[in-house]
Amino acid sequence: MNPATAEGGIQVSWVQIPSGPFEIFLNLFLFFYKMGILLRKYHGAIVFTGIAKFAFIIFLVSLSAALIDTVWAVYLNSFLQNESLVGLYSGFLSVLVFLSFFFLVPLVEKSNKSKLYASSLLILAILFVLFAINKNLIFFIVLSIIGTLLAAIRITSMGIIVRDISRKNTISKNEGFVYSFNNVAWVFGPLIVGLILLDFGISYVFLSSAFLIFFAFILFKMSKIYDVNTMRKIHGNVFKNFMEFFRNRDRTVSYFIGAGVTFWWVLIYLYMPLFILENGMKESFIGVFLFLAAVPLIILEYPLSKAAGKFGAKKFFLIGYFFMVIISILAFFFVSQIYILLGLLILGSFGMAMLEPTSEAYFFDIIKNKKEENRFYGPYNTAIEVGLIFGKIAPAILLIFLPFKYIFLLFGFFLFLLFLLSFKARNIVEDRRRR
Repeated sequence: MNPATAEGGIQVSWVQIPSGPFEIFLNLFLFFYKMGILLRKYHGAIVFTGIAKFAFIIFLVSLSAALIDTVWAVYLNSFLQNESLVGLYSGFLSVLVFLSFFFLVPLVEKSNKSKLYASSLLILAILFVLFAINKNLIFFIVLSIIGTLLAAIRITSMGIIVRDISRKNTISKNEGFVYSFNNVAWVFGPLIVGLILLDFGISYVFLSSAFLIFFAFILFKMSKIYDVNTMRKIHGNVFKNFMEFFRNRDRTVSYFIGAGVTFWWVLIYLYMPLFILENGMKESFIGVFLFLAAVPLIILEYPLSKAAGKFGAKKFFLIGYFFMVIISILAFFFVSQIYILLGLLILGSFGMAMLEPTSEAYFFDIIKNKKEENRFYGPYNTAIEVGLIFGKIAPAILLIFLPFKYIFLLFGFFLFLLFLLSFKARNIVEDRRRR
């Protein structure tokens, strides 16, 4: 079915979307203006809180990432021409980011986090422009490697800034707020990509992403968000940092619980787009699916993160991972009925809404001081890459020997292990009450 309508733009399901790029961004801006960005009154004047300013900047960066990730599998496949190679190369990049988080600990410890974050945005904007014009495989590999290093710097500095501008008793709530804005971006991003692909092409997706990143850079400089949290003593021993991190049971548990979140999203953003295309659907349908997959997150993540701060994250880990195991098993049995399958995966986002914001908030809850924060937050973020590595490489190897439907059993098995691990998590709320 051709989603283009005679007048008024694109009709996606029940949503009428304006056809011009200017109208799209104007409507997005008006939507967030009306929705409000955590406004508060201070001495009779309405002002933006620091976390609200930063959340909107993160939204722009996340919107850029949503545009790229929606087409990334297709873009990779245009160079590699093989599903298994797409998974393996993506896994290689994840391994690279994993190592980067440990090697970059000294840089993070000694650097001004605000300057580090701003620099990573500016370089990334330039990088996306180069992606848009590049047609050479070798140059693509070089650009993708640089991009992975920038991702490690950006993610680490961003997370520390969120923590440092939050009070101890608002970490869970602020994490949920930031993730809600992050996921609003993942709702609109795939739809915008659908519009760009219909009229232009993948190169314009990268150019649009570059514009968003550069806009985020300008707003960040104007926001005057400062984080001069630096350490005099630098921990430059990569192996020692690794061993010290995993010597603590609580940090180890939080690490693997966090890894499960990105593990699941690999299925949604890497393998499902390829599966949709294999079943004869158009590229624009990928955007619709990813749009619907993100809707439960923006509805539930903020209230659930507040509830987790009140009742404890452990309960949410157990419920969320058990729910995801059930979804994975059902997906295996309904793989031949694609619309039911996609509906189940969209339903799985309700489980993810319990896990995404609470996993990082839990890590900050078990961290004792800023020294540990600077030293261990970067290594903790390698959990992102561990989830991505297993999520990309394990299914890629499985696809060599078995049909696609067995991917869902593979995911269900690993998610069940994480459900069992969640019993080892501390209930921070109950611990505080005992004190």
